[in-house]
Amino acid sequence: MLRTWTYASWRPVVGILTAVIAFFIGASLVFLVVAALHALFQGGAWADDFRHDASTTTVGPAGLLGVNLGIASMIPVTWAIMRLVHRMRPRWLASVVPRMRWRFFAACIGIAVVALLAQVVVGALLPRSTGGDVSGSLNHFTLSTALSAVVVLLTTPLQAAGEEYLFRGYLLQAFGSLFNSRWVAILATATLFALAHGGQNPPLFFDRFAFGLIAGWLVTRTGGLEAGIALHILNNFLAFGVALAFGDLSSTLQVSSVSWWNIVLTVTQSGVYTGLVVLVARRMDLQNRTRPPGFDPATAVGTATANA
Repeated sequence: MLRTWTYASWRPVVGILTAVIAFFIGASLVFLVVAALHALFQGGAWADDFRHDASTTTVGPAGLLGVNLGIASMIPVTWAIMRLVHRMRPRWLASVVPRMRWRFFAACIGIAVVALLAQVVVGALLPRSTGGDVSGSLNHFTLSTALSAVVVLLTTPLQAAGEEYLFRGYLLQAFGSLFNSRWVAILATATLFALAHGGQNPPLFFDRFAFGLIAGWLVTRTGGLEAGIALHILNNFLAFGVALAFGDLSSTLQVSSVSWWNIVLTVTQSGVYTGLVVLVARRMDLQNRTRPPGFDPATAVGTATANA
């Protein structure tokens, strides 16, 4: 949708570089600001409290808040890139309508629950080595647990939306417009999405790469971000919920390896979710194509359309 008659190849190049820099530097700055503000209210030596809050060795409510808000900041960042670099309204990142289609989003949330339940059922049949660092006993419920749960409930949807707006919202369109290819865009953003999570073993990289492929393809198939955001939210809710109940946030945020059995879970979840989303999208007769913003039939030749 960025390939209007005002398109110039420098625009997506500048946008991609700006988005990547903002992700690695801007998100970190937000995290450090949250850590610095939290240290002010600790009552001890500010420098020591700040170093503790800024450490990723032990992640508490403040650290989780900083991480989530840092990634959520990609929403206004991508909006600004659309407005300043491409001279387009930010709402074109959400869908081809252009806006969030809340009814479809609600349906995707329900489908994500079904897909995650299928994943949990299949996971229960696999060897124990499939999971992460999770103990067999329930953690003690503390004030820190309660605060972390509140942070998860209130900011995880924003964090998930931030990643989707960045990778499947802006970068997918930017790479698509630069190379004029849907599949180049999907493969490029899926690879960047997996690499952005840091060091990881091959099965974990495959898991994240596969999520990026599915989410990217669903954007082009349904014409919007709703399906990717919904599954991302539910995935993170499950991961953080299990961490708070049976493990710890630090290992969940810094997980770097999983078993090859995890691929079975990935295939199960992705297959169930993708099939049901496509079915619902067809039943709802969702629009997945649009005329470029500002399309003027009087000055354009034919009735050309642009892919989402």
